[in-house]
Amino acid sequence: MTKKLFLLLLLISSYSMAGTINVAVAANVSYAIDTLKKEFKLLHPDSNVQVILGSSGKLTAQIKNGAPYQIFMSADMKYPETLYNDKIAVTKPHVYAQGSLAYLSVKKRNFCAEMDLLKEKDIQKIAIANPKTAPYGKAAMEAIKNSDVYESVKEKFVYAESASQTVAYTVTAADIGFIAKSSLYSPHMSHFKEAINWSDVESALYTPINQGIVILKEGENNPEVKAFYDFILSKKAQKIFKEFGYLIP
Repeated sequence: MTKKLFLLLLLISSYSMAGTINVAVAANVSYAIDTLKKEFKLLHPDSNVQVILGSSGKLTAQIKNGAPYQIFMSADMKYPETLYNDKIAVTKPHVYAQGSLAYLSVKKRNFCAEMDLLKEKDIQKIAIANPKTAPYGKAAMEAIKNSDVYESVKEKFVYAESASQTVAYTVTAADIGFIAKSSLYSPHMSHFKEAINWSDVESALYTPINQGIVILKEGENNPEVKAFYDFILSKKAQKIFKEFGYLIP
């Protein structure tokens, strides 16, 4: 291949990627991200948002290893803060939404009992994300301990790796689970009914699940990347997050 041909192909490749914004997104946002993308597309029709979903910890590891992501939307502020401190992120982490917890059961439950429900004899398995690595698991464990039921139910826990895996465990293997409320807005979850199959966990029982966004080095000085970043922090996006079960700080 001649040098001129190589440069031409490189130029064509660059043009084909023009307008593409690579966004690493925490798995719990998967239910809202399509609506966010559509709304952004109306404002910026020439931009193409490419989403890479995963757990915040795994996405952080990929970013540290050179993955070409331009924006990171984490489920936990500690990950973007680490990237900012390591000078891999070029903007300070900002909270774009607060995650909220819900209980979910395939069977009909009396959610008026709230946390005491977990002590019932027919509840033998409680699905929860690993509190050591998953922000939703940490919040769920905090809520359980603050409700003074931990000692009574600690032998019932079935630990999942992530918020999304917790949903899978809850609907297949556990009697009840602590899930990200946003997952209930998936079309596959629409048959579960509030006050019958699920209910909100009292938000006062756990520390707010602040979810943070940063622009990464790969997206520095890119106006389209900045436009998507600004959109995620806009009132229009906050309205969408609220519609998908998030809290707005």
